[in-house]
Amino acid sequence: MKMHVIKLLLLLPMLLAANMSVAGGKLLATPGVAQVEGSGGGGLVPWAQLAGYATEDEIALSTFCSQANVKDFQLNSCGGQVNFYDRLELSFAKQTFNVEPLSLTLSQNIMGAKVRIYGDLVYSSWPQLSAGIQHKSLASKEVPYSLGAARASGTDAYLAASKLHLGLLAGYNVLWNLTTRYSDANEMGLLGFGGPNSTPSLHTEGSVAILLNKHLAVGSEYRQKPDNLGLNESDWQDVFIAWFPNKYINITAAYLDLGAIAKVPDQTGWYLSISGSYSL
Repeated sequence: MKMHVIKLLLLLPMLLAANMSVAGGKLLATPGVAQVEGSGGGGLVPWAQLAGYATEDEIALSTFCSQANVKDFQLNSCGGQVNFYDRLELSFAKQTFNVEPLSLTLSQNIMGAKVRIYGDLVYSSWPQLSAGIQHKSLASKEVPYSLGAARASGTDAYLAASKLHLGLLAGYNVLWNLTTRYSDANEMGLLGFGGPNSTPSLHTEGSVAILLNKHLAVGSEYRQKPDNLGLNESDWQDVFIAWFPNKYINITAAYLDLGAIAKVPDQTGWYLSISGSYSL
């Protein structure tokens, strides 16, 4: 496990023991976790919820570190979010992608913004609706260009709808999210943007979670992806479990099925993410 993940683990006892008042009026676990591109949501998919537990008169500060290990690759992502009054989320993530067979590392920075357009996850009749962007800038350019990528930076735009149904399934709360993303990113941008097969396109992403109790959620995600480079880029999916001991810490573990990456098949493995949040 990388050093930044170990450092965050060492901070857990202090954060858990901190004598802080309960933040805001949001239900525990309702903001979701940290997405690998920095936005609030699930691990693979940005949700309509904004990161942290800020209410309309609060600001929430959040930070996270995640690591995904599959057969031939490792992705590390660390960053944070600021939620202004449950209306605007600004985020940043730095990703490093290790290609273990080649001893090669790719990296990119992602700046994000998300605006809540309508509704509340729990209390409005219709789903909460948010719009967001993720601007990605790739530091390692040689490999993407050698594969036919057109650019080393790009911007994704998405529209997300989320809803929590209280007691929907045998008394358990059920959360779902549907996201539509406009993107020409190759492998989330780590292999550049655009390419020989690139055409403007929309891609669907979805998540569902069952809250087993107020501290524990299980669920699954699915993310469609473009195939701009003609490498038969696979859609992504996961099955996750998330633990919310309080409103300041959450830990997520998942089984990943990423299909083929750069024509290297059978990229399955595990994911771990730790997030912390505090409202002002």
